[in-house]
Amino acid sequence: MRHNKANNHLGRKAGHRRLMLANMAASLIKSKRITTTVAKAKALRKYVEPLITKSKSDTTTNRRTVFSYLQDKVAVTELFNVISGKISERPGGYTRIIKLGFRLGDSAETAMIELVDFNEIYVKEAKKATTRRSRRKATTDSAPVVETPVVVEEAPVAVEEVVESPVAVEEAPIAVEEASTESAEVVSEDNTSAGDQSSEENSSDENSENKEG
Repeated sequence: MRHNKANNHLGRKAGHRRLMLANMAASLIKSKRITTTVAKAKALRKYVEPLITKSKSDTTTNRRTVFSYLQDKVAVTELFNVISGKISERPGGYTRIIKLGFRLGDSAETAMIELVDFNEIYVKEAKKATTRRSRRKATTDSAPVVETPVVVEEAPVAVEEVVESPVAVEEAPIAVEEASTESAEVVSEDNTSAGDQSSEENSSDENSENKEG
């Protein structure tokens, strides 16, 4: 029984398992992604990530330690010169495992293991997301500033309405003048009618006096 045994022996003895993981780690460092079974990918992650962490400090001791595991000078040079610069700000989790389905023949579950910082698709999506957030913040900050000119432009409209009021005031004297002329015409008509009546009365008095004489 294998109770509390974390390591997967992968059906191999210790020496064979160690050399296989060293070759797989060197291939992953050189080509940045490899395809294998899920069990081997999980075992490779535990093997290669501590070596990638050692590459953050480029010292002779760390180079010799990594070389003792990989036994490949080209892989060590690639790890300390290229990969260490990209993973310097990442605190662990340097690899990603993506399952690919079952393999023909033995139906083994396969997967692709890759270095996270060397996948261009995910890196571009992350950059686009950050730029979108900055644009949204810029638009929200500039929105209140645009509202102020609208209030200023509405003020002249109220002033123009006030200017129109003297037109109604000027019309009032015209109505008064018309009323005064009409009253003067009525008074003159009354005076002429009164004069005609008085002349008729005088003529009637003269006629009556002539008849009495």
